[in-house]
Amino acid sequence: MSRREVIALLGGAAWPSGAQAQTTRKIPRTGVLWHAASAEEEAIYLAAIRRGLSDPGYMEGQNIILENRFPAELPERFVSLAAELADFKVDILVSINRNAALAAQRATTSISIVLVAK
Repeated sequence: MSRREVIALLGGAAWPSGAQAQTTRKIPRTGVLWHAASAEEEAIYLAAIRRGLSDPGYMEGQNIILENRFPAELPERFVSLAAELADFKVDILVSINRNAALAAQRATTSISIVLVAK
């Protein structure tokens, strides 16, 4: 075996272990624009969303992140919180009522918006 072949063999053997990148799977982030002032006020509906996500295997904090925002029914807060979620580059924006949907629509043209009327 020539010196060149030995170097190629050793280099090839070392290359994969040293150069393999860890594959980090991106955790999807879902922005939810509620209408109440707190998670406690939305507890029933927040639990329903979590339950609905768990059916296909999504567990909050493990393989999905929920970015919840609570505007307390204040029109200017809908606008600012929708913009905040858009700036976070969430993967999808869920709006719970018409005000939230309109604010989300103004905040982004590149993020999909889902309207959930309860």
